[in-house]
Amino acid sequence: MFEPDGTYQDEVIVAGQTLGSGSVWDLAFSKDPDQTYLYLADGLNEKVYIIHRDTLEVLTSFGDGGRQPSQFFGVHSIATDSKGNIYTTETYEGKRVQKFVYKGMGPVTEQDQGAVWPSASQ
Repeated sequence: MFEPDGTYQDEVIVAGQTLGSGSVWDLAFSKDPDQTYLYLADGLNEKVYIIHRDTLEVLTSFGDGGRQPSQFFGVHSIATDSKGNIYTTETYEGKRVQKFVYKGMGPVTEQDQGAVWPSASQ
């Protein structure tokens, strides 16, 4: 993190054991007025991390390797829209876009949520 004038403030290491292409491929901010959360696309580990912007605490992650919904094959880019939805693109052989629909805030129950398949009740 840096101040608007460029003064260094703090940093966080995400998936520090990751080699090769590294773990940070792209970042997006939540669309609330304070941009409370950072969304980090980690292509090598096939996850999206959700990080609290002020504290840089990794709150949770979602995704897993594969070709099914909410799985990734080289998650490369990430963006959000005005409704809070998250969009990801994949590189290598992934070759697709996924949309993760914002459904509100709730407690974090697992550090790594894995593939977030829709339930039959949704």
